[in-house]
Amino acid sequence: MTEAALTIFLVPAAVAVAPLLAAGLRRVVRIPLVVFEIVLGILLGPAVLGWVAPDQLVSALANFGLAMLFFLAGSEIDMNRIRGRVLNRSILGWLVALAVALAVGIGAGILLGHGPSAGVFIGIALTSTALGTLMPVLRDAGELHTPFGTAVIGIGAVGEFGPLIAISLFLSGRKPGTAAIVLLAFTAIATAAIVISARGSHPRLHAMISATLRTSGQFAVRFVILVVAALVALSLALGLDMLLGAFAAGMVIRFILDGATPKDREIVESKIEAVGFGFLVPIFFVVTGLRFDLQALTSSPTAILLLGVFTILLLLIRGLSGLFTTPPGASPADRRAIVLLAATGLPIIVAVTDIGTKSGDLPSTVASALVGAGMLSVLLFPLIALAQRPTTRATDAPTLLEGDEDIPEEA
Repeated sequence: MTEAALTIFLVPAAVAVAPLLAAGLRRVVRIPLVVFEIVLGILLGPAVLGWVAPDQLVSALANFGLAMLFFLAGSEIDMNRIRGRVLNRSILGWLVALAVALAVGIGAGILLGHGPSAGVFIGIALTSTALGTLMPVLRDAGELHTPFGTAVIGIGAVGEFGPLIAISLFLSGRKPGTAAIVLLAFTAIATAAIVISARGSHPRLHAMISATLRTSGQFAVRFVILVVAALVALSLALGLDMLLGAFAAGMVIRFILDGATPKDREIVESKIEAVGFGFLVPIFFVVTGLRFDLQALTSSPTAILLLGVFTILLLLIRGLSGLFTTPPGASPADRRAIVLLAATGLPIIVAVTDIGTKSGDLPSTVASALVGAGMLSVLLFPLIALAQRPTTRATDAPTLLEGDEDIPEEA
């Protein structure tokens, strides 16, 4: 079997085997599914067995998976739930984390002899929260609609959107003034799209969606792909990170689906999640494992030391900033869980380090340590966080939703 054929077979095989492993261990310990996807990628990739190499096809699918991950994160954000207190405190916490992270990152960059530019990459990476990774974890744990889940979603929304803004301003290669103008142009267009989608019932669009839900037309899925492609293409055309467009596309689609019937909306969302979580997103996490440079990490004592330092800094900088959004009356266990979940970050770290290594500002050892810290956060932090809270079944969600009505009033 050729290398290309083996790759085409083994990557989907890893995607299929990962949930089986997760389900088999669920009664013993609740390990997030992405853990198995990343670990299987590391085992199959050049770092261990060397059976699979991320070729052009698999890399392209992984990029689509990353975009879909941010799209799904944007589509899950209910602004009515996180507005007010949750959103304001999440923004405040992230701004504090950004100021501290940039100061620490620039200091570390100078101390390591790589200069302040490397420190900016380090600082931005340390302010991320992997909302797209946490969403399925919260859903599987039955926490998505609890006050605790609402706080985590608020933290994660700002922890993904904020670093994307920072990347566009500081890491685009433009002067800050020019970058700000370009970013404002994209924001104006994306905001216009969101406002248009939020206003009106769009009866013809919903009629077309309803008429093709069970036909080969599948207009809803095709329309979603079109919106994602349009906003991703716009962000790329403006020289911005594609994830900004994918995140905005998720918010546009959420508002459009708000006008559909509950049954149609549920069907459409299940189809979109099937494409995302059933195909593209797990490929991104498997390929993340394939691409992980284990040799660069293990061959340098400095990189191993930095791995531990960056993991601790994620907890101290990004994790503790999540306490700003802690729900009123939260228990100490809830606070510990929020710190751990807020510090869970990988996709943004991968994006930031990729930009840094390509520009030559970030050495491979530092980049590997950062990605390794992000992988450790995904592997360990949600697992430890969920262990802090009692098991919540999905069937409990209606009871928990009754308390959501108080969330805006607490704002």
